Amino acid sequence: MKSIAVIGSGITGLASAFLLKQKKCPVEIYEAAGRVGGVIRSVRKEGYLAEFGPNTLLNTSKKIEHLIQMANLAGHVTFAEDVGQTRFLVRGGRVIAMPSTAFGFLTSPLFSWFAKFNLFMEPFRPRWKNKYEETVAHFVRRRFGNEFLTYAIDALVAGIFAGNPERLSVIHGFPKLYSSEQKYGSLIRAQFLGARDRKKRGETSKQEAKVFSFDEGLQVLTDAMAANLDNMLHLNNPVQKITRTPSGWKVGYLDGDIMMEREHSAVLLCTSAYTAQYITLDTPEKVSLAPLGQISYAPVTSVALGYRRSAVGHPLKGFGMLVPGVERMNILGTLFSSSLFKNRAPEGHVILSSYIGGMRQPELAGLPEDKLFELVHNDLANLLNITEQPTFKVAHYYPRAIPQYDVGYGFYKEHIAKIQERCPGLFIGGNYTRGPALSDNLLSGFDFADRIEKHVKEAGLMDV
Repeated sequence: MKSIAVIGSGITGLASAFLLKQKKCPVEIYEAAGRVGGVIRSVRKEGYLAEFGPNTLLNTSKKIEHLIQMANLAGHVTFAEDVGQTRFLVRGGRVIAMPSTAFGFLTSPLFSWFAKFNLFMEPFRPRWKNKYEETVAHFVRRRFGNEFLTYAIDALVAGIFAGNPERLSVIHGFPKLYSSEQKYGSLIRAQFLGARDRKKRGETSKQEAKVFSFDEGLQVLTDAMAANLDNMLHLNNPVQKITRTPSGWKVGYLDGDIMMEREHSAVLLCTSAYTAQYITLDTPEKVSLAPLGQISYAPVTSVALGYRRSAVGHPLKGFGMLVPGVERMNILGTLFSSSLFKNRAPEGHVILSSYIGGMRQPELAGLPEDKLFELVHNDLANLLNITEQPTFKVAHYYPRAIPQYDVGYGFYKEHIAKIQERCPGLFIGGNYTRGPALSDNLLSGFDFADRIEKHVKEAGLMDV
């Protein structure tokens, strides 16, 4: 059979190609950049390990464990330290531990008694009747009240999407919240009743899933999959055109200044939406990828700062902290990276990974590095009682980091579904189709591998 084209070597593209190879399906991967992994980038420097993109994975499915075994990486997995179960939220300039139990919530200084009363009243509030598409902000105000939105959900949305809850769609940005309310009538009720359904499916909720990475960061995973696919990788080969043919698909790509073409049995498009918009689709159905260019992305800069441990007054016994917009700070949040995983900083030092910009303050993300280091250090110094300048500084700017699932995002999902329905053998994936969670996009590789294998078999393009 002709090979399957995978366009884009981020986590979705790599995982799909890796799993297709395990199924004995020949694969060719086209990558416009000179490296694989997309936003996943781990850098070891001066004894520190910095993650420029995502920092962690969630073990939400046995499939993830299976993939790690297939990649021979079981010995490189490192689970988060126990302190990682503690999360912090900033309120009134103070770093306060988020409660993890009902009693802890009752005694927590994070929320007023009125907010606590609102939470316990949530099971008695009616379902949304789908009068119109709700924002996350409207959903939370309706079920929990404004204080919970201002001091918890605003920070959570900034941490996940670098987004704005007043614009983000609950049905598209947080579909499980929406479906939980519709199915169980209450999010609190869903926590108990939904656990039984997840157990039947062999899934673990994201709240309960183990947090993990690898001994040298998440890039260990993408590098391992790329090494397995080495002779199938075509770096610095941006795809310009995808053409439907009587027997499958033809991919046109640049090799230097020369336009090349190669025949394939199927195509999986896993680029960003803003890259996909420039790829010409030549099919009898006259569909286009151009509308994907209208998807909004949040700009984010990742800033990793190292300090002498003795210069940091806070114990750093936790996963990290999120900062609500009402606090008027520069950072969106910070991971206590060297508390979360071992061997992330030299002996006697710590590393803190912060994020700046997003839809909250997009203009900050593109500032010069020296200014970014200053802004982040000042916030950390005030919040964590840091008395010295950092001993280590690195940053990475993503002008378009995370797609925003704002109200109206259903248009793009429907457009993508229409293209795939009208063009059998063309599949579209990535974080603008599955959400920003790294584990969800990794798991989507299993879905695409199964669907593509089924397609080529049913089309008679592969021996059954």
